[in-house]
Amino acid sequence: LFDGKSLSGWTNPYEWGKVWVEAGEIRLQADKKFFLATENTYRDFIFEAEIKMPEGQSNSGFMFRCHQRLNRVYGYQAEVDPSDRQWSGGLYDEGRRGWLHPRSNDAESAQAFVKATKGAFKRDGWNRYRIHCVGNSLRVYVNGVMTTDYFDATDRAGYIAIQHHGEKGKIYRFRNLRIRQLKSPAVLTET
Repeated sequence: LFDGKSLSGWTNPYEWGKVWVEAGEIRLQADKKFFLATENTYRDFIFEAEIKMPEGQSNSGFMFRCHQRLNRVYGYQAEVDPSDRQWSGGLYDEGRRGWLHPRSNDAESAQAFVKATKGAFKRDGWNRYRIHCVGNSLRVYVNGVMTTDYFDATDRAGYIAIQHHGEKGKIYRFRNLRIRQLKSPAVLTET
């Protein structure tokens, strides 16, 4: 998805946000939240990317099977959360239903998530995400640890996007963004 040299295949659907390529990375900078999205949509795939967060307060995410229009991107998001909450690799439905996994209104769900994923996300340095979507099966991995295994049929195809959460002046860095499209199954249901 990213050749390491140009923004070919990517688009900024927002009227704000600075985007450039440097040292083989896509870099995002902004004063308010925005997403850089692919020009193409994807259905069933394995998507991989690495992210390095800025120091201090920050938040990001990898959108997948998402939708876009002027100044808006919404849909599934694999969370990048360097805060003490430790929800990196969780599944958020941006602009619609909110948290799917863990559930934000369920302390037991949140505690179980943190216990199962503790230590997967490294605050300093690069973090590798892998998102595996086949049918209604959505799986998220952070540095090789499966953080989300969720079934949802809301979206079967859409764009890939990367997020700047809007912390003024901070630079978010992304590299090694790639996707392998998979053959779509006739039917895949929760077992």
